[in-house]
Amino acid sequence: LIFTMKMLSESFLKNIKQSLEVSELKAIGPGGGGCINEGDVYASDIGKLFLKRNDKSEAESMFRGELASLEAIRNTGVIRAPKPYTVIVEPQKEKCENSTVVLVMEYLDLKGSKAGAALGAQIADLHLHNQKLLNSPSTSRITTLSNDDPAEESDSRGSSSLIHEKRFGFHVPTSCGYIAQNNSWCDDWPSLITRKLDEQIHKLQSESRPGREALLLWPALQRVIPSLFDDLKEPIIPSLLHGDLWTGNVGSVTEDGVSKPVVFDPACFYGHHEYDLAIAGMFGGFGSAFWSSYFDRIPKQAGWDRRHKLYQLFHYLNHWNHFGSGYASSSLGIMRELTK
Repeated sequence: LIFTMKMLSESFLKNIKQSLEVSELKAIGPGGGGCINEGDVYASDIGKLFLKRNDKSEAESMFRGELASLEAIRNTGVIRAPKPYTVIVEPQKEKCENSTVVLVMEYLDLKGSKAGAALGAQIADLHLHNQKLLNSPSTSRITTLSNDDPAEESDSRGSSSLIHEKRFGFHVPTSCGYIAQNNSWCDDWPSLITRKLDEQIHKLQSESRPGREALLLWPALQRVIPSLFDDLKEPIIPSLLHGDLWTGNVGSVTEDGVSKPVVFDPACFYGHHEYDLAIAGMFGGFGSAFWSSYFDRIPKQAGWDRRHKLYQLFHYLNHWNHFGSGYASSSLGIMRELTK
């Protein structure tokens, strides 16, 4: 793919420079993009920056969720992720136009990743980080802040990485693609995954035949979901999840002569660690070394296969809502299988 640069207005660039407190911000080349966002590389006083941009109506919420996600991953210290700086919204030129929104982050010279053993081990460590905080005497605070004061919660979570989270969810909405996820806190995991699936089901076009079948299958699947966790011998401890862990969102960077795995484009929340492996197994690219390394640290538990299907269902539904009914067959196949 060849990406061309979209020049940001001088006034917008001035706002970004003021926010970053830099004197230089010079475009030096396109940074690539995907089916949701595009971005460009800029030189600045603080090093090369990647300015990721989008002008959808959902862009500001999407980027603020990504910024919070990158901060959360970086705070664990277990895996490399780009440093996020800020989200800037361009003032509207016309009432009928959406504003361009930019997420400013550290630019990394990413290489392709084989998603091998090092990545598998570090993703497992990411998933175990919250559990280790529970058992660590150095954890300064063990808390779950309420949703009653989101500003206080966001400030508190940004101030320390030593916070053990007891509940499932996240302190801001995050977006898998451009669809925002309701991450309001739940005391148990089955309630949160049921809500996430329910939101995807009810976004489908109910007037279509596949959409109607999904809506008809959903009540039966809802009744099945709690039983999928009956085989677990221990309660689920919330894990910080990447949220969109497919090969397009991983890479590697060489630093100090060492190649390190990198993750980006996260849609974080606290959930069951198995959830992150669902999309990793859907589109290929994660080799046997990744899986072996991961399961060496966090072994499979009884009932894994059916829960894996449930978590893949979320991503098939999400793709159906983003890209159309080409994902309907896979979604409905899982729903029929789990409700047999």
